[in-house]
Amino acid sequence: CFVLRSFFRTFAAKLQKMSDRLVSVIMPSYNGAKHLADSIDSILNQTYKHLELLITDDHSDDEQTLGILRHYSEQDSRVNVLYLDSNHGPGYARNKSIERAKGRYIAFCDSDDRWFPEKLEKQIAFMDEHDCALCFASYIVCDEHDDEQGIVIAPDVLTFGQLKRDNKIGCLTAMYDTELLGKKYFMPSIRKRQDWGLFLSILRDCHTAHAIKEPMAYYRNRQNSVSSNKLG
Repeated sequence: CFVLRSFFRTFAAKLQKMSDRLVSVIMPSYNGAKHLADSIDSILNQTYKHLELLITDDHSDDEQTLGILRHYSEQDSRVNVLYLDSNHGPGYARNKSIERAKGRYIAFCDSDDRWFPEKLEKQIAFMDEHDCALCFASYIVCDEHDDEQGIVIAPDVLTFGQLKRDNKIGCLTAMYDTELLGKKYFMPSIRKRQDWGLFLSILRDCHTAHAIKEPMAYYRNRQNSVSSNKLG
């Protein structure tokens, strides 16, 4: 009996730890059917399975986009889609997803970008090792046809002062830990570079962000991207 009780306590502790490590993935969408399924698949097919994908659709009027969103939300319980009644922009859509987030970790992926399969698994292990609240990574730039155009190498460490001069954090690789920070952070209500404003707010509190040098995602460089400021 003692052995069984010990086993069940250990098992319950592991389940609790897993529950505490839920990752909330934030995705805005707007008339992006061409690459949307690939982006969603890259998240759902992560080696780290304990996640929720929170998509806020910014009032798409493209039936193909809406059909893809309906399909995934019906097929996978981890996918949660909110449909806005009017168009507000990607920053507002991301905040609507952050509001619904239940995870300890908040991560970002736009509906035309893709993650490497082990991104979350490696990123959580890296954040544990470095005890950091904000983590980001290098990423590969590709075009509409998935042809690689280059790579953006992330600096090892980034401070608030450095980030004020230039945004070196690719939003599609960023993840922050609400347990270490003590709260969720939201995109500021500005017209452009909302992600830069978000990371400045986080670094103002935690002072230092750490990066994985290995590429963890593909950024799609296209003219009508849902977010055009990830390289800026």
